[in-house]
Amino acid sequence: MLQKKDFRKQAHIVADMIADHLENIEQFRVKPDLQPGDIRSRLPEYAPGNTEAFADILKAYNDIIVPGITQWQHPGFMALFPSNASYESILAEMLVSGLAVNTMNWDTSPAATELEERMLEWLRDICGLPKHWKGVLQDTASIATLTACIAAREKATHFAIQQKGSAGKTLVVYCSDQTHYSIEKAAMSAGIGKENVIKIPTDEKFALRADLLEQQMQKDIADGKLPCMVAATLGTTNSLAFDPLKAIGDICNTYRCWLHVDAAYAGTAFILEEYRHYLDGIELADSYVFNPHKWMMIQFDCSAFYVKDPMHLQKVFSYDPEYLKKQNSAAINYKDWGIPLGRRFRALKIWFVLRSMGIAGLQEKIRGHITLAQSFFNAIKNEPKWEIMAPFAMNVLCIRHVPEAGMRSEQLNAHNKELLQKINADGRFYLSGTTLRGEYVIRVVIGQSYVEEKHVESLIELLLELSASS
Repeated sequence: MLQKKDFRKQAHIVADMIADHLENIEQFRVKPDLQPGDIRSRLPEYAPGNTEAFADILKAYNDIIVPGITQWQHPGFMALFPSNASYESILAEMLVSGLAVNTMNWDTSPAATELEERMLEWLRDICGLPKHWKGVLQDTASIATLTACIAAREKATHFAIQQKGSAGKTLVVYCSDQTHYSIEKAAMSAGIGKENVIKIPTDEKFALRADLLEQQMQKDIADGKLPCMVAATLGTTNSLAFDPLKAIGDICNTYRCWLHVDAAYAGTAFILEEYRHYLDGIELADSYVFNPHKWMMIQFDCSAFYVKDPMHLQKVFSYDPEYLKKQNSAAINYKDWGIPLGRRFRALKIWFVLRSMGIAGLQEKIRGHITLAQSFFNAIKNEPKWEIMAPFAMNVLCIRHVPEAGMRSEQLNAHNKELLQKINADGRFYLSGTTLRGEYVIRVVIGQSYVEEKHVESLIELLLELSASS
């Protein structure tokens, strides 16, 4: 076991290991070439009975763990939405680990609570969100969405479920057929039920059709059901489609239905004025979430959740046993703003990143990613055997290879799945696939912290090389 006298030396060693890893990350495959069980087989079956030297522990980390990690900070990571880090964010997390605090309420961490409050105001303002909104940091958008779903449930039922466990009516949640699965998971977890999540068809841009939403809502009301929440998405996972927020908001306002907006990934781009038009109608929303840990160079986990009415949120989630009662009535207790009691000190890394990079620095970084994605788009659209399969927005592209004219859909799907496997097997890049209306496509997300023009050019070369030989 490490003693106080050993800690400083080992901390310096670990800091050097982190720096070396990030400096040399391109020597690793983005996605390791492993099979399930490969790592587990190298780990002892039982915990050690006696102490082991810390140097041996670090050696095992380097030998076993690092080569078995999917390298999310690798510039060739273009599969899922990124989970970006920055040196500032890493250092903040190191300090947070040293403090080892629990930010459940103001009394347990005054500075952490008040920094969180201020950082959520900073994020709100730089992203163009309504000035009167109040926010809280959650771990992920999934938990924020569950929080919104429960808050919507209680508003729709006048707190009947919170108090009695039953609303007497079937509650309904609405989303598009492109919405992230976390909406269904939230409805399941909130006791609304997966069967009561209605997926509304989308238009040619993969955006929710507001006219069909209203028709479905009217039908459900006529059937004695109670519309509870609509989940609109600004930047879907499949293709980065944007739902028509103003039209959806007007419908929610008419039928007194909670409007939750999921901007988990694309929300960071709203620090750029040229993308604020997607926020038209945002003032009609009841809740909103975006993840600074995706595209804002802020370490995972860090999800910013905002509500129009914080008093309602606290009424839903507040519970005060004697040992947690407020000592100061003016203080914010974030344990009353969601599900968790124990909470991490997430605000420090936001503070470090925003102060170090500034708004201008973040804007430059995001615009840089979008410019690289535009270059990739221009290159692919001019290739006769490649197709762009969804409207191109920001830095997410859905593409497929068509080796011969007249191929059936199932043939093209199988071909592109095989091509994706070859791309990932190369080791320099990690891309993902998805299905858009039955057509299998390859997703490319150019937004990793350290990605440069040379990486995009290498990916284009690899795509053309592998597609020519397949």
